[in-house]
Amino acid sequence: MKRRITLSLLFVLCIAGCKTPPPPPGDDTLVSSTVEGVTLTYRHAITPPTHFTEINEAYRALYHASVMSRPDFGGKVVSYLDNGQPYTVLGQVEDNWLAVAGKDQAELIGYVSAQALVKNDLYDKTLKADQRRKRVRAAVKKTCVTVDGKGQACQNTNNGTWIID
Repeated sequence: MKRRITLSLLFVLCIAGCKTPPPPPGDDTLVSSTVEGVTLTYRHAITPPTHFTEINEAYRALYHASVMSRPDFGGKVVSYLDNGQPYTVLGQVEDNWLAVAGKDQAELIGYVSAQALVKNDLYDKTLKADQRRKRVRAAVKKTCVTVDGKGQACQNTNNGTWIID
């Protein structure tokens, strides 16, 4: 009887001392790492940068751009920037990509190409400059030839037909 109780107690103590391993981190698990002296907090699905230059400024999206899981187009799309919405750029990473967070937040949501964002105070100026560029049309060059030394024939630039004057 004493053996049974002793073995039972030994078994219970062995089982009680075992811990289940923690579950593997999912894509939405928050992790952090330090890159060049700056601590970044991000979801497990995001790859931490190898190079980081801190910016911490407000930027606005110029167009509906993809937010990538790593700073190149080979990563996964984790979300999208909303056109004209403000974002916080945490810093510049490798290949001139920007590490982006939500507005007034410090959690890294992913990476965006530098052409997709512009500083908040330059946003209106950038849009106006782009609109002016769209309005300017190239001068239409008329193609004309002389016919029998008396008249002239010109090509219609809209449909390519020739008109004799």
